[in-house]
Amino acid sequence: MTDNRNTILAVILSGLVLIAWQYFYNMPQMEKQRAAQQAQSEMAKPAPQGGSATPSTAPQTGAGSAPSANAPAQPASAAPAVSRDSAVAATPRLKIDTPRLIGSISLKGARIDDLSLVQFRETVDPTSPAIVLYSPSGTANPYYAEFGWVAASGSTVRIPDQNTVWQQEGSGSLTPSTPVTLKYDNGDGLTFRRTISIDDRYLFSIKDDVSNVGSAPVTLYPFALISRHGTPQVAGYYILHEGLIGYLGEQGLQEYGYKKIDDAKAVSFKVTDGWLGITDKYWASALLPDTKAQLQARFSSNLVGTVRTYQTDYLEDPQTIAIGGTASANARLFAGAKEASVVGINFPLAGLGGYNKQLSLNHFDLLIDWGWFYFITKPMFLALDFFYHLVGNFGISILLVTVLVKLLFFPLANKSYASMAKMKSVQPQLAALKERYPDDKMKQQQEMMEIYKKEKINPIAGCLPVALQIPVFFSLYKVLFVTIEMRHAPFFGW
Repeated sequence: MTDNRNTILAVILSGLVLIAWQYFYNMPQMEKQRAAQQAQSEMAKPAPQGGSATPSTAPQTGAGSAPSANAPAQPASAAPAVSRDSAVAATPRLKIDTPRLIGSISLKGARIDDLSLVQFRETVDPTSPAIVLYSPSGTANPYYAEFGWVAASGSTVRIPDQNTVWQQEGSGSLTPSTPVTLKYDNGDGLTFRRTISIDDRYLFSIKDDVSNVGSAPVTLYPFALISRHGTPQVAGYYILHEGLIGYLGEQGLQEYGYKKIDDAKAVSFKVTDGWLGITDKYWASALLPDTKAQLQARFSSNLVGTVRTYQTDYLEDPQTIAIGGTASANARLFAGAKEASVVGINFPLAGLGGYNKQLSLNHFDLLIDWGWFYFITKPMFLALDFFYHLVGNFGISILLVTVLVKLLFFPLANKSYASMAKMKSVQPQLAALKERYPDDKMKQQQEMMEIYKKEKINPIAGCLPVALQIPVFFSLYKVLFVTIEMRHAPFFGW
């Protein structure tokens, strides 16, 4: 009976902890986000109207404006989607070939729109297709990144857009050891060059240069965007965020699920030292601007016919290019798997560097959804990772971490068992109280408390270890659920 009572008390206490957390922490945060969303929506300009042959629009400029929402991607009567192979073959391309990424860049628009992750497969079968991250316009679900320049409001200067065909200087593929350079001459005195390099993981570096040999100065704004078409299937679990994400300077972590941004239409932020992108459970695509750049960043959703399009973009401060002068802009793109060792983990003494440290990014480790209990989930993962590198198997690593947690809680559990033993020893006295005061519940409780006091018994001591272990084992579940390192990992004999 005592064991049952302890179990009931543990459940009640756990429920109270979760309710208190929801009321005192989560609800105020939601209110802050709602207020920020309303304020940001007022800053947003409406999307420009009119059709376009391609499914993205560069951010628009104007005094104090934020980047615009997507322009309509295609008319409602757009041609049916073609196969991915056909769409890739439809435009001239340069090949991407790295140990982790393969694909191509379309010379039409200079879009990075064809990427597959060669080290990850759709199923546990190693011969199954590689995970496809990006797909070009014209397919069922286009998803790509685009970079460039936007002219000042009212300017008639010709700049490259999504329909511009760039020329590759030289030949060869984009590899970690061989960057590529693209060139476009607008015929009016402006020459655009784009140098793209890639590392051996998932980082693209883009350097844009504009030379002006025309008859007048030109003002241009650097921009970058990630565009995704069609609402993807998501896991739908409350413990996991999938959708638009960014750490936007002083405004902190911003997460907009697909339904949330559908309702908001567009939200904009003035940012210094931030990043933004679109995340799935295991994969992500993120824009990583210079940490010192002043940005106007935006999340947006637009309905094109019956298809939803989602975009994250940013617009940098303008640069005026004098006659005979040159302007430059640098951008970076993360496109790949959310491996903790690659993304990085911020944690005292035991964190992982990754891009978070290498590029001095602002909380880029939050691209992985560590959740509310990040102060537990991060060290939990680090422990799993340590044992994995020690024994070479995640199944054994999980068992070892579980044993370690049990050992850490053993002193509390031991006190709990001692308290339960004391409770058991006074059961005859408690039974006698019920016989002595059968109709006086108040007196029973008073005498019971006196017995507890005399015997130095804490009636809830047996629940404490259970209550403390709940967030720990929830965090272990969270780590197993969200980290790609455990995806398709075998146990012995599997």
